[in-house]
Amino acid sequence: MAGREDRVAEEAEALWRAVFGEPPPARADPSTLLDVILHSLGERRYERLARPHLNDAGLTWPRPSLPHR
Repeated sequence: MAGREDRVAEEAEALWRAVFGEPPPARADPSTLLDVILHSLGERRYERLARPHLNDAGLTWPRPSLPHR
């Protein structure tokens, strides 16, 4: 699992540099970095189905499940 953890750490550090324009704190772990980044961005409403390129004809909704016998 070290490979995956290393990739997560690299991505968190790269995201920190992109958001804040400076190197991440030396002793911060990836989880803390991501937590600080996400809290600094603030909340935004996410409405995936309200995008202009999506319309009802392009969406497939799950069918109701059949009753169990």
